Amino acid sequence: MTLLSRFAHNPEKSHWTAIKDVLAYIKGTLNYGITYKANVELNSTGYVNSDFAGCKDTGRSTEGNIFIIIGEPVSWKSKKQETVALSTVEAEYMGFSRATTQVLWISKYFTEIGLPTSKPIVVHMDNNGSISHSLNDKNHHKTKHIDMQHHFIKDQVKYGNITFQYIPSSENVADLFTKSLSQEKICQFTTEFQLQLTTEDILDQREC
Repeated sequence: MTLLSRFAHNPEKSHWTAIKDVLAYIKGTLNYGITYKANVELNSTGYVNSDFAGCKDTGRSTEGNIFIIIGEPVSWKSKKQETVALSTVEAEYMGFSRATTQVLWISKYFTEIGLPTSKPIVVHMDNNGSISHSLNDKNHHKTKHIDMQHHFIKDQVKYGNITFQYIPSSENVADLFTKSLSQEKICQFTTEFQLQLTTEDILDQREC
C-alpha cells in the first residue's frame, strides 16, 4: 500500500489491479493476529533490508525493518530513502542507521518500564559488506561519502547496544517491506511471525 499510495494522484489500470489484489489479501487474512504471551523470556531481535534503486522514477532505494520481542513483532517500517544511494552497501547502510535508532528506542523504553533487555540486540541482514563496514573504525574510500549521520552505527556497535549478523536473503523477513514476494514467501514469513490463526485459516494455508 505504501508503494501504491505514490500513484494516488494519477493511478493507471495496473495500480487498480494491484489494489484489488491487496484488498483480496486483506479479506483473506482478517483472522490473522498477534498474541503476546506472559512469562516468556524477553529476547529481542531484528531484521533489516534495503533494495537498491528500486524506484525507477527517482532511483531511490526502499528500506525496511522489523523487530521481534518474545517471538512476536512489535515494530516494523517500510520507507523510501530520502537520498539516492550510490551502491548496494550505501543503501543497506542507510537502512542500518534507521534500524539502529529503533534499537536504541526499544532499549530505552523497556528500561523505563523496568523490563531488562538482552544486549546487544541482534539485527539480521543479508549484506556482508555493510556488516563489515559497521565493525570497521576507519572509513573506506568507497564509503567515506556516506552522510556522517549514518556513521553513529559504529559507535553503537562499540558501546554494545547493537550487533549485526548475516542471514541469507531467503530467510530475511524484512524482504516483506522492500520488494514484491511470491505467495510461497509471504506464507513462509507469515509463519516466521508466529501469527495466531483460527483452525479454518490453518486449513486454508495448505494452499500456500
